[in-house]
Amino acid sequence: MKTQAEHFYQLWKEARTRLTNQLGGITASDLGKRLGTSPNSIGFLLRHIAEVELLFAKNVFGSTTVKVIAKTVISGKDTGEWTDLEALIVYLELAEDELESIILEQPNEAWKDVIETKEFGVKTKSEALGRIVSHTAYHAGQIGLIMKYGVA
Repeated sequence: MKTQAEHFYQLWKEARTRLTNQLGGITASDLGKRLGTSPNSIGFLLRHIAEVELLFAKNVFGSTTVKVIAKTVISGKDTGEWTDLEALIVYLELAEDELESIILEQPNEAWKDVIETKEFGVKTKSEALGRIVSHTAYHAGQIGLIMKYGVA
């Protein structure tokens, strides 16, 4: 029988395919693309997704090994520096591995634990998982639209 962690992991992993299925089609020249006057480029969004996933691994699920400086969150805007596709892919893979590992480490009773963050207030860990699932999918949708209609 699967643990709650395994079930939640499968949910998160499937939802994250909204992002991962796009990665093979993104080229280095796509990273600067934006949609109209939108402030965020594809490169910024990829970096932002990875940073927030790492923040969740650390601050929500309690990873003691994750080290993250959330530059996109700190700057609050696209600075134009996210132009190295290989580095972005490596960072996204690191975030995926870290979040996967810490989700699977959660004991069944931990999913009811209450956490509080300034970004989204008081949530159980299971509710917080919904937040990271929707965050990644939301930005993956933006990336899809930018890939289709955006310009550099």
